[in-house]
Parts: sequence; C-alpha cells; structure tokens
Amino acid sequence: MKCNKLVIILFCTFYFYKANAQDFKLGNVSVEELQEKNHEMDSTAVAAILFEKGAVHFEYTQDDGFKMITQVTTRIKIYKKEGYEWANKAVSYYIGSNAKEILSFSDVATYNLINGKIEKTKLKSDGEFDEKVNKYWGRKKITLPNVKVGSVVEFKYVVRSSRFSELTEWSFQSSIPVNYSEFKTFIPEYFDYNPNIKGFVSPNITKEKSSKSLSYSYKPKVMPGDNLHTSTSQEKLEFVETRTVYIAENLPAMKEEAYVNNIANYTTSVSHELSVVKFPNQPYQTLSTDWPSVTKTIYDYEDFGPELNKTGYFEEDLKVVLAGLSSADEKILAIFNHVKASVKWNDYYGYSCDDGVKKAYKDKTGNVAEINLMLTAMLRHVGLTANPVLVSTRSNGIAFFPNRTAFNYVIAAVETPNGLVLLDATDPFSTPNILPLRALNWVGRLIRKDGTSIEVDLMPKASSNDVVIMNYEIDAKGEVSGRLKRQRTDYNAIIFRGNTKNIKEDTYLEKLENENDKIEISDYSRTNEKDLKLPILENFAFSGSNFSEIIGGSIYINPMLFFAVTQNPFKQEIRAYPVDYGFPFLDKYNITIKIPEGYKVESVPTPLLLNMEDNLGGFKFMINTLDNAIQLVLTHQINVPIVIADYYPMLKEFYQKMIEKQNEKIVLIKK
Repeated sequence: MKCNKLVIILFCTFYFYKANAQDFKLGNVSVEELQEKNHEMDSTAVAAILFEKGAVHFEYTQDDGFKMITQVTTRIKIYKKEGYEWANKAVSYYIGSNAKEILSFSDVATYNLINGKIEKTKLKSDGEFDEKVNKYWGRKKITLPNVKVGSVVEFKYVVRSSRFSELTEWSFQSSIPVNYSEFKTFIPEYFDYNPNIKGFVSPNITKEKSSKSLSYSYKPKVMPGDNLHTSTSQEKLEFVETRTVYIAENLPAMKEEAYVNNIANYTTSVSHELSVVKFPNQPYQTLSTDWPSVTKTIYDYEDFGPELNKTGYFEEDLKVVLAGLSSADEKILAIFNHVKASVKWNDYYGYSCDDGVKKAYKDKTGNVAEINLMLTAMLRHVGLTANPVLVSTRSNGIAFFPNRTAFNYVIAAVETPNGLVLLDATDPFSTPNILPLRALNWVGRLIRKDGTSIEVDLMPKASSNDVVIMNYEIDAKGEVSGRLKRQRTDYNAIIFRGNTKNIKEDTYLEKLENENDKIEISDYSRTNEKDLKLPILENFAFSGSNFSEIIGGSIYINPMLFFAVTQNPFKQEIRAYPVDYGFPFLDKYNITIKIPEGYKVESVPTPLLLNMEDNLGGFKFMINTLDNAIQLVLTHQINVPIVIADYYPMLKEFYQKMIEKQNEKIVLIKK
C-alpha cells in the first residue's frame, strides 16, 4: 500500500506563497468586489473566500486563570445560486460539564450593489440559531439575509474557552477558491504546542518572541478572622509571548475526485496539540505527545475504561446466549449477534459513553462507545482476550498525529491464534472482520488493560466479489430477453444490504429498471438477505430494446448490455491524492448470448488481458463464438484497498483501455 510514502508526500511542498502585507478588515467591501462576475482563477467557482483570518490569544483573570480566545473573520463572494449555501455558517462549541465555551457572532452582514451604490443588510435575530448536538457539544448557526448572485457576505465569531488541549484546526483551503488565508497564534510561555501541518500547499510562516504583560485586579482571599475590608490591587503578569503567523494566498478549490475517502485529509491545514504546561514555581505537566500516552489517557477517562468493568447488567442474559457453545468462534459470534440484536445504534459517534453501557443495554439504544465497549466487556467476561480499538472514521479524517481528538469511534477486537477478529455491533449487517465502511480508514489503535497499545490495520485484505451470470437472446428486431443471477460477498454484500434496508421491492425494482436503460424486470427473487454468513443473491428475468442498433440489416450490440461502464472515473491529468477503493474486489461477468435465427456473427471484440504493475489489479476479456451463441467472460480485479498517487497515470490508462473494450460491439449479419 506504501502508506509511509503517502504520508511523506502529504508534507511535501508543491507551492510557495509569499505573505501579503495587505490589511483585511470587515466593513470595507468595495464596488469592485461586488461587480466581479466570476472568480479570476476559477470561472466555475460558485463562490470564493475573499479573505479569512483567524487569531488565537490568551487572557488572564484572577478568578478564571487563563482563557483562550479564538477570533475568526471571513468575507465571501457569491457568484452563482449554487453558492448560496456559503451564506450560512455553523460553528460548534463545547458545552460539557467542565470548561464550557462561549461562542458569539458579530459584524454579520450582506452587501449588494444596487443602482451603483453599496447596500448593507445586517443580520436579524431570526437569522441566528442555537442547538444542542449532544451533552458535550452545541452548535450556533447563522443564515445571512438578502443574499443574491453577486452578494458579498461577512461575519465574525469569537470563542472563549478554558480548554487548552488544542487550538482550533485551521484549514487554509476549502471546496471553493480562497484568495487569502491567515492564522495567527499568540502563545504565552506557559504553554507549549506542537504544530502539525498537512496538505500539499506550504503556507508562509513567520515567528517572533516578545515580552508581554497582563494587568488584572487582585483581591486576597478572606480567611476566617481576617479583616473583611481587604483592598483590591492592580497586579501585572509579565511573560514571553510567541507570535506565529501562517499565510497562504490564491489557493485553488479542493475538488472532489473519484475514490477519495475524505478530501479533508489532503486539504492544507495546521493543528496544534498541547504538549507541556509550565507555570511558574510548579512542576512541568507533560501531556500526550505520542500514541501510547494518548491512548492511556483515553483509557483512563471515566466514560471509557471504567465502563468496561461493568458486567452485572448482562451476566444472566449471557448464560442463555452461550448455552451449549464451547469454541471461541461460536462464543464470539453469539455475543456479537446478541449485542446487535439487543442495542440499536443512535447514530452518535465518539469513543466516550454518554449515558453508560448499563443504561444503553436497558434502553436498547446507545452510541458507538456504549455498544462496542459493552461488546468488549461481554467478550472479556467469557474469558476471551478482547480490547477496544480506537478509530478515526472516514468522515473524520486520517489520524496523522498523536492527539486525543484524532479518534472519534471505537470498535472491539478479539485476539485469537489466527489473528485479530474485528467487530462493530453498530451495523446490523456487519460480520466478524467485515466492518462498516465508515470504519475503514487506514489504521486504528488497540488499547489493552495495562495501558499499552498497538497499531491495527483496518483495511481489508480479502477480495469482495460481485459475480454476474447472464444468459440472453437477441431477436431479429434487436430486442433482448434473458435471465440474470448476481452474487455479492463481504463488503459488496454489506453495502447492498444497507442500501436496500427498509426499501420496498417495487420501489427497488423501479429504480433498478430506470438505472439500467429502462429494462423490464420480472420474476424477481432475493435470497440470503438475513443470513449474513452467506452471499446475497439476486435472480430475475429481464427484457429491453435499448441495447442494439440495426444498420443496413446488421445488428450491432454491446455484449455487456447495461453493465458496460461508459466513462472513465479518473478525469484529472494529475492526481495528488491516493485512490481509495475501501476494499479489494473482483467483478466477474459470465455472459452467454443466443444469436437470432437467420443471423451469423460477422465480428466480435478481440480478447484483451491487462495487468497493472506490482499486482495492483487486472482486467480480462475473453470471448468465444459457438454455433448459435457467443460466450463472454470478463473480470475486473483490484487487489489493494488503496492505490497511491504514484500509480495514477497507469491506473487512468488501465481504466481507459478497459472501458474502450467493454464498449466494443458485436456485429451480427444475415446469413
């Protein structure tokens, strides 16, 4: 997979941007900005960030100590109606029991050019919303008023926090162009942060130290027997502050490409993890700086490790579940299926329990941590070597650097003589070592009871198959009719079961017909839908008239019918990101075509065999002509879940040749 090489690539410098001394401020929108019809560097852009500035500094009071203040100001230009979503902004903030954050928006306005004059519309109270996401997080949203094509919108928000473990992650790039992006940090000497930069663009960085002081009012604490009329004095706190400025300019939009698991993994950004706290006259406090210390810290959390020790709520139920079972494999599967059947996932991510495993079991619903920590506890209870595995989901991004927020998910693992068995009971269709796609994101971190941890490769090694057996005949009008059998295994099966869950058969078949050149389907059946140990099978008859052309009495037909791929998914000339399939796969088609009475074969596509270097995958197209039939066997195989960008030119050429071969026609002529 060459993951190490990819990580190195992510930190290489592809561009260099010089710092711009221009001072960007809210409120000074220009006529030129409002008159601009398209973005200068990207005419397809629906909107653009004209500037975005972030700054983090610290304030101090006697009562509250240090507070971290994060301030963000943004100006955005709207070019097209599709860009209206950029006139909405949502920001999350922490509302947990300790260290609650305060978030406020200000200077929110929309600017339009009306009859040559700039018109400003301010945000009204009904355009701001506050919601509770869960017991830890709230979210404030604003919807800017009077937005039109050509508008410029501005806003500012400030977050006051006593949570210093990390600074806000600053993304210099976005899905729209960014003209100017700036991030400043003003860090007192009492805190050391490790900056981590990822992405393909290198921001310009300047750093300087200076002497600073903070003035605050000090009033001695009154002890019993003291004079109650103690005076308040003005105190001064002197320290050295490190000012760091990151600037990047003229950044292109981060556009989605085929088979990218999460574009944020490759977006240029900087994050800061607190490594040392060093207050005067106090011992240094060293925090998480490597994966072992990060995972030990998480394991010791009250809503993580201690939850694994609770067993009383399930012990009697497990006696029934395990009755008559002796082997480890039987016990693993029985407990796994019991948890899946007993507790439904409430769609909340996270590695911390909200209400605890006991309540989740009683209420039959819980978050990821409650379900999979419960599963781990049950497996341990019956003597199996089970441990939680911390995971960063595909939507959360790859965990490049050691920090406590790198993970947002947890699964269970059982150590067996044949290797780890990975389990996730949040998905009703998952099976041992077949995790939901959201969890297939490079590597996780297994934590043992003693606090030690090991890296766990989450990416599948075995191929998931999609095998089609199709027999059809062509009549003299070029119309086709036949039967099809389709078998899906492993990840192809879990995806199919998930996509068809709670969908009525009529609705599914109507969609299937429309997506496949308006075929007509009859005699449909589906087997092994609930038996997850077996491949899921589809069987149906079909007919259609959109697959052939009759020219001069000859019939031209694509032998693959509606299975032929017509467009290369890889359109970029150069690709900087890896191709992430999620899992290895084998697509195989065994097709038999009956020739109509009175016709013979004039030509068929020539056979083709393609093999990519380093055994990444291959394509085989074999075709034979019999007396009154044509037989075709086609396979398309990818042997690795992730193909690094170095192979992109080869992969693109491979797909182009494969698609061209799939779309070559059989020609039938009259005898």
